[in-house]
Amino acid sequence: MTERLVVIGGDAAGMSAASQAKRLRGDDLEVIAFERGTATSYSACGIPYWIGGQVETMDELVTRTPAEHRKNGIDVRVRHEVVAIDLEARTVDVRDLSAGRSDQVGFDQLMIATGATPVRPPIEGLGGQDVYGVQTLDDGRAVLDRITGRGKGRRAVVVGGGYIGVEMAEAMLRRGLEVTLVEAAPAVMSTLDPDMGRLVQVAMTELGIDVRVETTVESVERATREGAITGVRTSDGVIGTDLVVLGVGVRPNTELAEQAGLGLGDHHGLLPDLRMRIPGAEGVWAAGDCVEVINKVSGRWSYVPLGTHANKQGRVAGTNIGGGYAIFPGVVGTAMSAVCDLEIARTGLRTAEAETLGLEVVSQTVESTTRAGYFPGAQPLTVKVIAERSTGRLVGVQIIGREDAGKRIDAAAVAVWHGMTVAEVASLDLGYAPPFAPVWDPLLIAARKAAESLIRD
Repeated sequence: MTERLVVIGGDAAGMSAASQAKRLRGDDLEVIAFERGTATSYSACGIPYWIGGQVETMDELVTRTPAEHRKNGIDVRVRHEVVAIDLEARTVDVRDLSAGRSDQVGFDQLMIATGATPVRPPIEGLGGQDVYGVQTLDDGRAVLDRITGRGKGRRAVVVGGGYIGVEMAEAMLRRGLEVTLVEAAPAVMSTLDPDMGRLVQVAMTELGIDVRVETTVESVERATREGAITGVRTSDGVIGTDLVVLGVGVRPNTELAEQAGLGLGDHHGLLPDLRMRIPGAEGVWAAGDCVEVINKVSGRWSYVPLGTHANKQGRVAGTNIGGGYAIFPGVVGTAMSAVCDLEIARTGLRTAEAETLGLEVVSQTVESTTRAGYFPGAQPLTVKVIAERSTGRLVGVQIIGREDAGKRIDAAAVAVWHGMTVAEVASLDLGYAPPFAPVWDPLLIAARKAAESLIRD
């Protein structure tokens, strides 16, 4: 008998699951996917680069359109929002946003891939016009229309200095706006240790971005109650602006799941098992930015909303729905970003995270170059390694540098994943040639220095 899989969410996790399950089950599985936006299978990570002009068109960010999914046998319905889940009746209530009507659709298997929503702090005036979160292609289009259309803004305030905030600050700068970034923490990029975050801050300031750390936003000021924005009041005074972009991160979009009675974790995300099933809910699966994941370094649930994880998790869920077997074993927190030509990368734990877990750690920071120092095009980079004092285990690495610096994090991520010690990392047989690295790769130097500090202790 043909089963029906209903998918809530048409981006990375949802459509990866739908495609893989359909590929494995064929005509034995009917797949209906509901997406409240207008696009499917797109790169949300690429939105800041589209807004900034490095990517010319929105279509370049779309991997597979609704029409292409339909050709593969998946009934994709865009502009359809699932508003309720009844696990006992095994139905979902769906609203057709274009036609203005509602329907009820039954399911045998349910894939929850509702993603994330931008965090909106409880700040007076933040709820009106000209305040933008950036999570979907429709969000990106709204920002781009605002800064390039008639009456385009000249000034932008970005609230928050995480990945989204930093990337959007650059995008606004590339579009010719005067940009101020406001961050409450002592440094931008709180996913890094503060000393490494300050290197990012210096680079942003040199680009012409007004970076204000240890500054809180108190209210958004408008010409009238519901009118145009005139400024943002902060603990450092009023900053004049025409629009506000939110870069304080995202949270799991799990309200629908919670209303259906599914349990959530400490980060308000769903907690699937290794096969992406929701324990205690037969035939219910979840993946992507709406779920929490196990951090293999700490052994604890964490919230790491990245497209890489969403695609892998979706494929795992789809494989299992399709009758195969696959698991998602967890993450080590590897991530990368860039501000113009400055590359930012990290994996594992930050110092503060390790200490919160009760780990006593040592760290070493080295400055080096991306190539042999004498070779044309060599660029500076800084590498910081963090190791557990009692075992020498590498628990974290952070890298900041110019061209070709960031991808060095991949070797570090493999080392952290496998629990290698800094002494073992220092002896790794990494590739060498003057156009690609110094004779001592910066990662190896930092690991060696950490290993030496452990011996001295």
